[in-house]
Formats: sequence, C-alpha cells, structure tokens
Amino acid sequence: MKESQPSAIYLKDYQVPPYLIDKTELTFDLDEATTVVTSRLHMRRNPESTQQNAPLVLDGGEDVKLIGVAVGDCALPAEAYRVNEDKLVIDSTPDAFVLTCETLIEPQNNTSLEGLYRSSSMFCTQCEAEGFRHITYYLDRPDVMSVFTTTIIADETRYPVMLSNGNEVERGKTEEGKTVVVWHDPFPKPAYLFALVAGDLAVKEDVFLTQSQREVALKIFTESHNIDKVDYAMEALKRSMRWDEETYGREYDLDIFMIVAVDDFNMGAMENKGLNIFNSSCLLASPKTTTDDNFLRVEAIVAHEYFHNWSGNRVTCRDWFQLSLKEGFTVFRDQSFSADMHSDTVKRVEDVSFLKTAQFAEDAGPMAHPVRPASFIEISNFYTLTVYEKGSEIVRMIHTLLGEEKFRAGSDLYFERHDGQAVTCDDFVAAMEDASSIDLTQFRDWYSQAGTPIVTVTDSYDESTKTYQLTMTQETLPTPGQDSKVALHIPVRMGLLSQEGDLLPSSLDGTVSDEHVLHLTDFEQTMTFENVSSRPVPSLLRGFSAPVKLRYEYSAQDLLLLMSSDADGFNRWSAAQQLAVNELTQLINQAIQGQALSVDSTLVDGFRALLNDGSLDPAMVALILALPSQAYLSELANPIYPAAIKQARQHLKKQLANTLSEEFERTYHEHNMAVDYQATAEQIAHRSLKNTALSYWVETGTEAAIAALTKQYETADNMTDQFSALSIAVHGQLSNAGDLLASFYQQWQNEPLVVNKWLALSAGQEQDNALQHVQSLMAHPAFDLKNPNKVRSVLGGFGQNVSGFHNADGSGYRFLADQIILLNKRNPQIASRLCTPLTRWKKLEPTLSALMKAELERILAEDLSKDVYEVITKSLN
Repeated sequence: MKESQPSAIYLKDYQVPPYLIDKTELTFDLDEATTVVTSRLHMRRNPESTQQNAPLVLDGGEDVKLIGVAVGDCALPAEAYRVNEDKLVIDSTPDAFVLTCETLIEPQNNTSLEGLYRSSSMFCTQCEAEGFRHITYYLDRPDVMSVFTTTIIADETRYPVMLSNGNEVERGKTEEGKTVVVWHDPFPKPAYLFALVAGDLAVKEDVFLTQSQREVALKIFTESHNIDKVDYAMEALKRSMRWDEETYGREYDLDIFMIVAVDDFNMGAMENKGLNIFNSSCLLASPKTTTDDNFLRVEAIVAHEYFHNWSGNRVTCRDWFQLSLKEGFTVFRDQSFSADMHSDTVKRVEDVSFLKTAQFAEDAGPMAHPVRPASFIEISNFYTLTVYEKGSEIVRMIHTLLGEEKFRAGSDLYFERHDGQAVTCDDFVAAMEDASSIDLTQFRDWYSQAGTPIVTVTDSYDESTKTYQLTMTQETLPTPGQDSKVALHIPVRMGLLSQEGDLLPSSLDGTVSDEHVLHLTDFEQTMTFENVSSRPVPSLLRGFSAPVKLRYEYSAQDLLLLMSSDADGFNRWSAAQQLAVNELTQLINQAIQGQALSVDSTLVDGFRALLNDGSLDPAMVALILALPSQAYLSELANPIYPAAIKQARQHLKKQLANTLSEEFERTYHEHNMAVDYQATAEQIAHRSLKNTALSYWVETGTEAAIAALTKQYETADNMTDQFSALSIAVHGQLSNAGDLLASFYQQWQNEPLVVNKWLALSAGQEQDNALQHVQSLMAHPAFDLKNPNKVRSVLGGFGQNVSGFHNADGSGYRFLADQIILLNKRNPQIASRLCTPLTRWKKLEPTLSALMKAELERILAEDLSKDVYEVITKSLN
C-alpha cells in the first residue's frame, strides 16, 4: 500500500475554471513508435472566476512527455513553467493568449485504453472521463467547452481512414509524402468528447434525410472482415434518428455521422460528437453470430449514443458529479425508444429486473452513493448502475408526475435554455418545473440521497361504507456517509382488482378512476378510496412507478390473481416473481438447515394457466416463467448462502418441470417454427418462449427432451437457438455439455465475439473443478488479458460460478484477487470493476465472509491505482 493515498474530490468544493479555451487546434503526427501532438489553445481568463491572478494549471498524465511550450510566439524557458506528476503549471500569463504545447506519447504501449491507444492495427481514442490528459496538457474538465479543429498526419498506405469530430474540411500531403486530413467541429465541446481514429478500415455508407430535408451522410467503419455485420446497426441508427425527431423534436446537426467499431474498449460505446466509437460487441450483428438479446442490445446502444448528441453533447454536464444529467436522461430515452420499437411491457420488465438485481445490490453495498455523488476519488468508479439506471428511474418519475405533454415541454425548454452549455441536474429539474408549473422541490432529494427506499403498505376495507384505506410508510436505511434520511416524493401508480380480476373504479380526493397515482411525500400517509364495490386486491407500483422495495402481505391467492388477471403486465410478472421468491425462501432455509427440500408449489397452477393461454404475448410468458436469478436471491438474502440458493433454484425448477412436463413439451413444439431468421419482436418472442420451455423440459431428463436439445443445437440456422441449446446443456449439467462446448468452439473459433460468449459460458460452468477449468481458460489461445471483453467474459463468468468462485477454502476469492492485482497495473478501470463480487463480503455467511475479507485486505496491501484503491477501501470500511 502506498504511504500517500489519493484524496477525495468534493462537489461542495466546485469552482468555475480560472481559464477558458475558446478554440483548440490539434495536430497529430501519427507514427508506429511515437506520436507527436501539437496543441494550440486560444485561452483567456474566465471573467466569472474569483481567481483572476491564478496560475495556469493544465492536466496531464505520467505517459505524456512535454517537448516544448510557448505563449504566443515566444517559447517559454524552463524556469517559466514546471511539470509535476500530472500537471503543467505556468505562473504568469496574459489575460488572453495562445498556448502551444508539443508532447510525445506512445499509443502502442497504452494498456489502460485511455487517451490515444492502439487497438489491433488502428489508432483510436477514449477520453471520457479524464482520458484527454493522456494525449496532451489541457483543462480536462467538462465545463471547459471549446471549438476543435484537428489535423491528422499519417502514412496513408497504413492508415487510409483518418477521422475526427465534425466535418472534414481539408485534405493534402506533406513534403515527406504523408497524408494530412483536417476536421472541424463547429459546436463547442469539452475535451472528453474528442475523438480520433486512424486505420485501414472498410465502410458501410447510407444517407438520412432529416425533418428539415437536410441530407446527413451516415458511415460505419470496421475492419474489413466485419463489414458484413453492420447492416442492423445502420438500420437501428436511422430508426433512432427518426424517433428522436418525432418524440423529442431533436434533429441531427452536422453533415456526417460516423461510428467506428473497436475490439479493445473499456466501455460499451462513446458518444463523441459526430464520431461515436463502439466496442465491437455493441455494434456487430448477424443472425449466424448474434443472439436475439445481442441484437436488441446493439439497437439500444446505437440509440443511446446517438441520443447523446443532444442529451450529453449539445447540453453537457458541468462537472462529473452531474454525470447522471446526461446518462440518466439518455438511458430513459433509449429505454423509451426500445419500448416503442418492440414491447413496452417486456422492455419494462427486463429493465426493472436488472435494476432490482444489480442496482439495488449496489445501493445496499459499500459503494452505495447518490445519483449525484457528493465525492469521489476516481471518477471512473462512478460510471455505475446508480448513475445510469437509477438516474433513468428518476427521469421516469418526473415523466410520471408531469405527464407526456408537460414532460416534452420541459425537455424542449431544457434544450433551448442550455444549448451549448455545461449544466447541472438542478438545471434539468428547473426546466421541468418551469415548463409544467409543478413544484419538484422535494423531488430533488432523489439526486442527493443514496439507498433504496422501502415502502410498506397496509390496508383495510369497510363493507358498510364501501371505503378502502391504504396506509403507506417509507424508510431508507443508512448508507455510507448518510446515516439520516429524508422523506422522498414517491409516485405510486396503483389500481384495485376485484376477486374476479377486474379493475374496480374508485374515488380518491374527488377523482374517479380505475388507476391512480399516489404521492407519498411523508414518512407515513393514509389514502382513502370511496365507492369501492367490494374488498379489492391492490395492484401496487404499477409499471414500477418508483425505484423502491415494496412490502405488502399478499397471500398466495392474491398473487395468483394478479399473475393471471392484472391488466398491468409488469405487475403480472412481479406477482409471479414474488410467488417464486416465497417458495424459494422456504427451500433455501431447508437447505441451510441440511433438511430434505420440499415445497407445495403454488406456481404450478399459475404456470399451467400461462402455458395453456394462447392469447398471451409469448415474450411475456417467457419472462414470467423465468425463476428469480441467483444474483437477485442473493440481493434479498442476509446472510447469503450461495450453495443453498443454488440448490433451492435447481430443486424448484426440476419440480415445476416434472409436474408440467407435458405443457413444456407442447409449448416447445408449438413455438419451434421453421422460418427465416429475423430480429423482429414477433420472432424474438416465439424463440424466447420456445427456449424457456426447452430449459424446463430438459430438466425432466427424458430422452425426448435431450434429443430435442441436441437436434436444435445441431440444426439451428441462427445463434439464438444454437447458443440457447448449448447454454441449457451447460447450466443443466447434461452429460454431453462438454462435447457440445468443444464442438461450439471448433465451429466458431474464428469469430471473436462468439468466442467471447463461449468463454463466458465455459467460465460459468458449474463443476467440481470449476476453478481449475477457469485457470485453463486463461491459458487458452482464445484468451487475451489485454482485451477487456475477454477479461469480462472469463472473470465475469467466473464470478457467477457458485462452485468455483465460492469454494469453501476461499481459493476462488484468492484467484480473483490475484487477477485484480495483476490488472491494477495494466488497466485500472477493468481491475476496479472486477472488484465488485468481493465487495459483498459483509453479506456472506460468516465462514465465506472472513475468507473474502482477507483477500480484500491482501489487495489493499499492494501499490494500488486510484480506481482500485477507492473500491477496496470503501468495501473494507
């Protein structure tokens, strides 16, 4: 452990920058060994700053070598400036001046994948959040917005494609014969949105006609062997552009929009102005190599990054504490887009399932933080589910409180008022208030309070007066740094169902409706509904109208009624999940006590009714049939007994499979359709239910089920069906699983993205020697420690492997800790994200908890990056 540890940065200490950069002129002389970067920064003192005599302090990195610096035409002598570990300081400057810096960097040696680096044979950049300082010295903060002009000089035989932000404005040759390409972006932007790509790339071209009849050139670049996999992304891009015009009135503003696929990338994708850079796994798609889930993911991420053009680029965040200003809003926009393209209910269930499994766990763990954090040590650690997913739920709640029309007016005002500015979450809320005349003062606390609220509901019904009362309480448990919590403004959409499953109209505060939005604003409130004809079953939190944990004592019969009859599709799914949780909880307790597992499953009747109702959306049925995951059950448990949870899930699934074997077999055949593959909502729904039914049917162990699985694997003409069959065999621990895994790799070994899926599935394979198997995967030719996708596949898959990761002797924890220590030096961002499974140590059963804590302490003893240090220290506190 370092003697001097990194210190925190606090939101309360924010000050406007002492200097501004009106224009940024960059020249990159790209070379195989070294790259020389020349920057000309047109600077002036910020009139809004109170530090009018402050020295000029520019951000840099240890990997940036300063060659020379000049103010105006005068080169500065060495005594006029100083360079420390990560800063360039010039004590005296004019009020307005041009600063020229010449720096030398080595992209080929950049393993952190921040700034300018090499991926395969191409140069590419990743500058969010603080990557630009690894290119040259700069005011690397989001509230310094500048107009960029970028000149790229390179050998055209090696790098025929040279791209940057904005529009290409000039092209020529140097005296030495190198090609020079100049790009200009007329829209001011912070340095984190800068991008550069140079390589030998193929291109897919198209044109989009905007609502004002402007033609925009669309170009997607990949390495030549992947260019046949970008058609779907191009169509998704055009759908996104049209949707943003129709739904938000946002038209694209440059002459060209470009996307580049990169194999080595820490994130999913990046919204750089006019030049999005994508992790290949988030862009490339074809029926033979891409599953339905990945098709939908490509569409959603293409949309997300495009929508950032306005919610993130034209209007950006003032400081990194406001990250959710752009990310939460844009996640809400991409979720809405996907819902409109496919099924609103299915999309909502998928998003909430992820939120309740992963973000709720984050809210309950040592890294819990508000959507707008109060402090951080390393900003990369706050690209979190809380900032993104919970941030999206906050925007969704505003949408619920305002309604569609007023929310659109609020977004219009926000874009009009703040175009070209770097602003805050409060500015976003203020625009919504001003456009709607709705007071959101209390609602703002959602941005500053960490933790997931618990809403507990009790009720009573008076037959004589036909009145029904709901009493709701809210509580948010203490989180790190926040022991005391305030009452939040929580919108609760709800309806009342009769015992026959029909919606009952009721009167609340004089408003008669079959659905109401309740405003829970105190720690306890009682609402009285009048003219309720019979004792109802409440359908609470419809559409998951707020990111809270709901506590209401539903009987098994109540849940069956909601599951079979509620018009709100989300609550049908939620009821099925709660039924399953109730039964799994019994089984988990039995497993912990070493008892024989046995439960009278109410789910059988509910599942049978679903499987026999041909009028239902197959995708929705598939979601309801899916049992709560090991991760979600772990989030609910305290303490966590991983082996007991695994045993309980396996037992309940087998019980349901055996009882409903005929229904599952019939459902499989009914939805096993011989059609040409398309990634349409209808086809995806049928494949989803078919493969869910197969996963249950195979649990029966019958020859017919195993034969159907094997046939599907061998004859599938699309990756969804083939990989589903393989996954079912692996997770079901079938005797032929090993052979199928070997066959799959042999077939797809030349397709890296498919191999990544194989790596993840292999790493998650439950077996006695699971740890040894994962260690062998890391020595496999298909694995590369320098590639984040492969690291996530193997080590991320291993983190879900109960048999390997939760070894009773702690060897699984020790293995993961070893990898974190190794990656800490190579790629701190990836290393810090791999720490997540170890941060749950306090919730584990005592023996495993002690073993996991010991590994965290061992990591802390190392010389750690800021990224890893922050996660480990917060986990141990």
